Amino acid sequence: MNKNAIKIRLMESGDYDAVLKIDEKVLKISRPEYYKMKFEKLFQTRDYLPASLVAETEDGTVVGFVMGELYMGEYGIFQERATLDTIGVDPAFQHKGIGKQLMNEFMDHLKRAGVQKVNTLIKWNDPALVPFFSANQFGPSRTINLERDL
Repeated sequence: MNKNAIKIRLMESGDYDAVLKIDEKVLKISRPEYYKMKFEKLFQTRDYLPASLVAETEDGTVVGFVMGELYMGEYGIFQERATLDTIGVDPAFQHKGIGKQLMNEFMDHLKRAGVQKVNTLIKWNDPALVPFFSANQFGPSRTINLERDL
């Protein structure tokens, strides 16, 4: 696949169905409530700046996405951090550089917005995500994620 054939653009509210379908193909479960909440937060609040992106083919078919949050901060003071919380590429388009392209565009977009650090969480032993994020210059942070079962 020609990388030039993939266009990266800001996510729009009309991308909901495509994002949901890709996520379901990747995870083999449907999470409409999760994405409904994400899309409402993304498109109906003023506390977030646009940061989520989609990858689409020449014919406009969405084949991948990356979602994150860039907070404006307290009292309108900009924070220099963002989060990356969800990334997905349609399995038929994986291993073609689209995830890397999405990640590069996402980081460039955040950097232009003044972000200096991006945080994400993954399972430490995930055989697909650890190498992917490592290849995209993510590494362990100085903080430790703690949890407690109830």
